[in-house]
Amino acid sequence: MKLSHTPAESLDKFIEVPLLPNEEFRTQVKQAIDIICTFLKERCFQCAPHRVRVSKVVKGGSSGKGTTLRGRSDADLIVFLTNLTSFREQLERRGEFIEEIRRQLETCQRQETFKVKFEVRKQQWDNPRALSFVLRSPKLDQAVEFDVLPAFDALGQLTKGYRPDPQIYIQLIQECENQRKEGEFSPCFTELQRDFLKNRPPKLKSLIRLVKHWYQLCKEHENNLPPQYALELLTVYAWEQGSAKPEFSTAQGFRTVLELILKHQDLCIYWKKYYDTENSFIRQYLKRQLAKPRPVILDPADPTGNVAGREPQRWQLLAQEVTVWLRYSCCKNLNGMPVSTWNVPVRTPDFFM
Repeated sequence: MKLSHTPAESLDKFIEVPLLPNEEFRTQVKQAIDIICTFLKERCFQCAPHRVRVSKVVKGGSSGKGTTLRGRSDADLIVFLTNLTSFREQLERRGEFIEEIRRQLETCQRQETFKVKFEVRKQQWDNPRALSFVLRSPKLDQAVEFDVLPAFDALGQLTKGYRPDPQIYIQLIQECENQRKEGEFSPCFTELQRDFLKNRPPKLKSLIRLVKHWYQLCKEHENNLPPQYALELLTVYAWEQGSAKPEFSTAQGFRTVLELILKHQDLCIYWKKYYDTENSFIRQYLKRQLAKPRPVILDPADPTGNVAGREPQRWQLLAQEVTVWLRYSCCKNLNGMPVSTWNVPVRTPDFFM
């Protein structure tokens, strides 16, 4: 059954059948990721003209956060290199490391080192953030898409409950403002982005999957929409403010997210899990960020990244989609009345402006 025709009280079942990855799918994607991680750590830079050392490879994206949709196998792999010693070096030198990874993948392809095939996508600009490629294997039912991003290891080894030294964020803010590259270095904070979502209740992750599935349906006939990550964070925010319980009504959560999209012109959301207002430099920067035109949804791990984007017209297009979807069965009770929503403010409650 299509989402639009699914009764609100059946949304949990809808998520379980077409959206949740099964164990076989998960295992296959994990195997593909392990192949690439091993390649990046042990083989990729052996023949590089200068000694290159990989400190760690971190899995990001939906695979790292545990919000993968069945049938959509993609993975972000962040390669932290000891050769990159600052945010600026990452910006200036990432292209050479991406080129080396591309060369080595193509060498492996020619030499048939792996029983897999790589299809490296052409770069569209001179200094790309990521190398995008597709991995195919007889053991995989479908191809797995990868984005590999070289990054400066700003955080080092993380421990449970880790909170970055404010100095890291001060350096980040200064570099972003100097280069006018806000949000450019978010890959450096992938582990925090992943941990922000990873240990959330399973039902919240299922709600995120539902919102992502709905978003993909909207993209089928309107491609110019806000970033998907903004919708994921908006879903977390709606749950935190409206329920914050492991068990809740999926229909209520879904409709609450849709109603918040209608209020996009007022959205101003941020979290203080990893950065806060105790440091005066960071506080002043946050004030400037939160004073920007709405919507504002700050990346919980990177205060320079407004993941809502800088084009409010994209939210207007998504809001138009919402007005159509609110008439469908998935947003109504059996008696035809709208599903009730959580009482969620459009601004983070402890807003300090």
